[in-house]
Amino acid sequence: MTRVGHWFGRNVVMLVAILVLLYLFAPIAVVILMSFNQPASKLSYTFDGFTWDNWQHPCRPLGLCDAVSTSLRIGLLATVIATALGTLMAFAMVRHRFRGRTTANLFIFLPMASPEIVLGSSLLALFVSSGFGGQLGFWTVLIAHVMFCLSFVVVTVKARLAGMDLRLEQAAMDLYATEWQAFWRITFPLVLPGIVAAALLSFSLSFDDFIITNLNAGTTVTFPMFVWGSAQRDIPPQINVVGTAMFLLALLLVVGGELTRRRRTR
Repeated sequence: MTRVGHWFGRNVVMLVAILVLLYLFAPIAVVILMSFNQPASKLSYTFDGFTWDNWQHPCRPLGLCDAVSTSLRIGLLATVIATALGTLMAFAMVRHRFRGRTTANLFIFLPMASPEIVLGSSLLALFVSSGFGGQLGFWTVLIAHVMFCLSFVVVTVKARLAGMDLRLEQAAMDLYATEWQAFWRITFPLVLPGIVAAALLSFSLSFDDFIITNLNAGTTVTFPMFVWGSAQRDIPPQINVVGTAMFLLALLLVVGGELTRRRRTR
């Protein structure tokens, strides 16, 4: 018993970490399993039989692939715009002193701290009062997604910039590099991991958003809205196929990034 107690004491943190990871990944395991399910009824939540048919015909449910395509287009556009604007804002807030910088930092955090229902209804009121009430759709959703992704980009890139040693740029300019050369050869490569992380976070938030999108989408249907609508009638197993594919893509990006980082540090 003493040996067991000593072993448990030395490994209690590891055991807790394993339990937490199992808790986090259990829903993902269920989604992956259900992507191979052949349901016996439309509202079946149990694994009734194994089949490859769901992966062979992911677009069989009417409107599913159109919804995924819409979410991908909005997510990519929102990511590019929010990452570009957020990176510039982060550089301005970290590298420059100006009047109202503290207030600007406060307003950057507000969209992150506010409930989504508040942001969604506020944006809807803004669009309606601006005369876009009858034109809600792809572009209003894109504007809304850029708005809430922007804060996450600024915070992520700012954290990367705050941990950067300015003496590296100064050393480059001491070696006769211009400010432009020092930026592209020293600053930008060091900040790039933060920018990539902010872009991935923005895409995940945009692709996954339901509340803000639902309030400002009009007749446009994104993937989360399709899932919500399907839950009212039936649950096509192809939804789990899309979820599994997105998880595998994210896993591939993370593993690829980690392998690249290890090769560079050797």
